[in-house]
Amino acid sequence: MWEIAIKRSLGKLQAPEDLLEIVSDEGFVFLAVSPWHAWRVATLPRHHADPFDRLLVAQALVEGVPVVTADPQFGPYGVGVMW
Repeated sequence: MWEIAIKRSLGKLQAPEDLLEIVSDEGFVFLAVSPWHAWRVATLPRHHADPFDRLLVAQALVEGVPVVTADPQFGPYGVGVMW
């Protein structure tokens, strides 16, 4: 949601005002950023330079969950991708 909120505020992405409720109603669970997620970023190979995306990869690896993205640069990390 952080990246979506930033892109929405810059006018680079359209998203409804109630996006949090929509996503939650669809059964998705939001993950808080933990120290374990942040620390895992340090060990990631540099397949992707975007810090937002590297944190998403780290969360997915630590938690064993897929990432919702259309970004093909997630593939080399070996995380599950949903789109």
